[in-house]
Amino acid sequence: MKIAQVAPLWESVPPVLYGGTERIVSCITEELVRQGHEVTLFASGDSTTSARLMPMCAEALRSTTVIMNYEAPLTAMIEKVFSSAPEFDLIHSHLEFIPFPLARRCRTPMLTTLHARLDQPELVPVFRKFVDLPLVSVSDAQREPLAWANWQATIHPGLPKHLYAPQEEQGRYLLFLGRVAPEKGLDRAIEIATRVEMPLRIAAKIDRQHAAYYKSVIEPLLDHPLVEFLGEVTDIEKEDLLGHAYALLAPNTWPEPFGLALIEALACGTPVIGTRCGAIPEIVEHGVTGFLCDTLEDMAQSIRHVPLLERTRCRQSFELRFSAERMAQNYVAVYGNLLGVPAKAPVTSSDLAFGLTPAKQG
Repeated sequence: MKIAQVAPLWESVPPVLYGGTERIVSCITEELVRQGHEVTLFASGDSTTSARLMPMCAEALRSTTVIMNYEAPLTAMIEKVFSSAPEFDLIHSHLEFIPFPLARRCRTPMLTTLHARLDQPELVPVFRKFVDLPLVSVSDAQREPLAWANWQATIHPGLPKHLYAPQEEQGRYLLFLGRVAPEKGLDRAIEIATRVEMPLRIAAKIDRQHAAYYKSVIEPLLDHPLVEFLGEVTDIEKEDLLGHAYALLAPNTWPEPFGLALIEALACGTPVIGTRCGAIPEIVEHGVTGFLCDTLEDMAQSIRHVPLLERTRCRQSFELRFSAERMAQNYVAVYGNLLGVPAKAPVTSSDLAFGLTPAKQG
C-alpha cells in the first residue's frame, strides 16, 4: 500500500526528548516500511526515517528560533498532504480533528488516530459534524466520551522490541517519567516516595503553560534529600533510569488516553504502580506487571509488594501486547478494511529491519 503518515510538527519524528505522539508515528512508519509498504512521512525536516520524508519545516517547532507563527507550517502541510492525495491509497493523520473539513472533500480515504483526551465538551459538536470520518483510539477508555463516533478499532501504541533492554535486577529508587502538570500527579509521587522513605528520581518535561505550577507547587518539594529532579531525558538515559528503577509511579488524576511511559517501563522489566483511571487499567495487569490503586495510601502500601512481581513477566507483557510490530499489523488490518483489501501477510525488508536510516526526502 501507498500510505501517507501525517505527523504533528511540534517535535521531530522520532522526538529527541519528550514527545509521545511523534514517537508513535515513528514506530508506525518504520514498521510499515519494514513490512514492505510504500510510506511517505509528512513531518519536520529534522526527522529521521526510512520512509520518504516530506519536510514541512526545517526543524521541529518546539526547538525553532526562526518560526514565530506555528500555524503557518501546519497549514502549508495540510494543503500539501491533500494536494498530493491522489498519490496515496490512504492518508493516516495524527493531527486530531484539524484536517477533517478537507478529508471529507478528498477522494483518498483518511484515517485519524486520536492521541489526545476527548472528554472536553467543546469537542462534541465537532465530532458530531464529522461523524462519518473513520477514527482509531489509543485506548478503550479514551473513546468513552464519544462512544458514538465512527471508531474502527482501539490500537494500543507499541514500541520496537529492541529499543529498550530489560533489566532483571530490582532497583533501589522510584521513578516518575513524563511531564510536569497538575493532572500527572508529580506532587503525589513525591508524597508517596517520602512517605515510604525511598529515593525518587524525576525525569520530566516542563511545558510553558505549567511553568507557574512547577515554580509554586513542585519546586518547593524538590528540597527533600530523597528527591532528585533530572528534567527531560534521551532514550539512552531513559533506558538506564527505567531499567534500574524499583518501580514507575503513575499517580495520575485525569483520564489519560494512554501513557507511553508505562509501556517503556514494562519494556525495561520495571513494574508500574498507577491509579485506576484512564488507560492505566488497560496497560497494567494488577498483581502481575504492577498494581492499580485508588488512593495514595494504596500506592504507598503497594510499594512493599513490588518484590513479589517478576520483572520477566513485565517484559513478556510488553512483547506480547505493546510491540511496534503488533501495532502496525493492526493498522494494516484497519487500512485494508477501509480500502476493501483483504489482509495479507507482511512482506518485510531485511535492509530496514534493524533501526533507522537517513531520511529520503521528497
